[in-house]
Amino acid sequence: MHVNKTVVPVHIKALIPTSAGTAVFLGNEEKLFTIYIDHAIGAAIGIYLNSVEKERPLTHDLMVNVLTALGAKVERIVINDFKNGVYFGRLIITAENELQQKKIIEIDARSSDCMALAALQKAPIYVSGVVWDEVEDTSPLLERLGKGGEESGEGEPEEPEDE
Repeated sequence: MHVNKTVVPVHIKALIPTSAGTAVFLGNEEKLFTIYIDHAIGAAIGIYLNSVEKERPLTHDLMVNVLTALGAKVERIVINDFKNGVYFGRLIITAENELQQKKIIEIDARSSDCMALAALQKAPIYVSGVVWDEVEDTSPLLERLGKGGEESGEGEPEEPEDE
């Protein structure tokens, strides 16, 4: 049995508030897919994508501040699995010590937290080839909503899935 181990680079194309949270449209020129996340994390992603100044650090800012203090940063994230309506993420962090020794750390995390940290650190977002091959193209939905650019506003996608 052949297992697809490739990854596909994607970007956050739009954030659309829904009655249950936020729809995050991810993709590239080929297609888009949607991950439904909690409204608070959706709002945080919007803040990070738009580099909005905050009075006090948010939770993801705190995590990045701790990573920075330890000589680490978010290198990339991978949306690596989809089971029972839930997307799974992997946070890939690199750390360098005072002797210039580099360490790569991979951590299991919610896809929403991964996307927030990637947006904050301007880190690349990837989707595993297996997930990419299985996700439905939601480009027509985004077009119907009239949202083509990053960080879009109103509208409500149908059939929200839980993260």
